[in-house]
Amino acid sequence: MARAFLGMGWKFPLQVTPAGQIAGAAYEQRIEEAVLLILSTAPGERVMLPQFGCGIHDLAFSPNTPGARSAVIDAVRTALVKFEHRIDVLEVGTEAQGENLLLIRISYRIRSNNAIGNLVYPFYIREVA
Repeated sequence: MARAFLGMGWKFPLQVTPAGQIAGAAYEQRIEEAVLLILSTAPGERVMLPQFGCGIHDLAFSPNTPGARSAVIDAVRTALVKFEHRIDVLEVGTEAQGENLLLIRISYRIRSNNAIGNLVYPFYIREVA
């Protein structure tokens, strides 16, 4: 019963199986996909949910400075706490990979079963010329 709380549904991004069915995802995978969806959506992108998303997209052309990285960390933590109620955010950090790429490292705990999840989200803070 505890795992049912984690959810089941279509895989994100939408995929088709070799048999021609819509690919599904369940449980811990659904939570990871939900986190990726939150991070990939800019606020205002969804007409019916204009508040939904993460504010990192406002920082897309910022210089890769400690201040910008701190703003990214704050935006990610705020969005995950606000929109993904099945997890507790344990840690959010960034690692600069050159001038253009930030790796956003997220650690979280799934509330229903205390499982720990981690993921790395690549965020291009500047467009590669």
